[in-house]
Amino acid sequence: MAAEPTAAPLSPGARAFIALQHVLPQHAITGLVYRLARIRSPWLKRLLIRGFLKLYTIDLAEAAASDPDSYATFNEFFTRALRPGARPLCTGEKAVASPCDGTVSQRGTIEAEGLLQARLVAKSHRYSLESLLADPVLATEFVGGEFATIYLAPYNYHRVHMPLTGRLRAVRYVPGKLYSVNAATASAVPNLFALNERVVCAFDTQAGPMAVVFVGALNVGSVGLVFAGDVTPTRPRRGRLLDVPAGPLVLERGAELGRFNMGSTVIVVLPRGSCTWDPSFVPGATVRMGAAIAQLK
Repeated sequence: MAAEPTAAPLSPGARAFIALQHVLPQHAITGLVYRLARIRSPWLKRLLIRGFLKLYTIDLAEAAASDPDSYATFNEFFTRALRPGARPLCTGEKAVASPCDGTVSQRGTIEAEGLLQARLVAKSHRYSLESLLADPVLATEFVGGEFATIYLAPYNYHRVHMPLTGRLRAVRYVPGKLYSVNAATASAVPNLFALNERVVCAFDTQAGPMAVVFVGALNVGSVGLVFAGDVTPTRPRRGRLLDVPAGPLVLERGAELGRFNMGSTVIVVLPRGSCTWDPSFVPGATVRMGAAIAQLK
């Protein structure tokens, strides 16, 4: 077997940032960012938006509202909608659509109930499917299945859409830490995605069960769902199943499912033998919401 490539050592700055996260009051800092992003003071929200636009390259021509001053708060700007046609949806009955814009962190087959994180570096960690989903019964439905992890950078479009048409089965809130989910932190913190706060959405689809997992992160203390509003932050921070609409709720492929109020990670889990990944959908690749990332078998 060929030797696994050696990962580049973390920079002193990255090591310091990771060490700092272990002692920071993660939820307090994230709560402060949550409130700051929703302040309606015209001068402050304009300062935040303009500063963000200077820091990151963002194509506002794609946005439904291209004037940065038209947003009432920084959070409205950050979670902005796109203009019609900005993200063409893949065609074909068996195409699996990317749920979001971002960078592929990992994708592959779930072996022995374990998933990988931080594949972008040689040093990767396994964490269990059960710990990610916080539901041992649901986890058994995906043993030997397929999974994909997509990282959303701050400059990405931050709404999350349906990879396949699905009927909502359940939504579970799982409390946890709020570590950063960048590649450096993921490489250094084992079980990161199963440690962080998250919202697990379970669906029934033509391929069988599907889970879409919103993973929270530092400064990402709020996840909103189209049918439930903001799920986090919440008090008390206790794991639980959330109330879902009484009637069957079916969301079509490409329909908006929810959004991150600040950036984080989405994990899609599909059952055994359900799909073949697109050859271009590999760790490190950039993806856009709606593009085909796999084909159902």
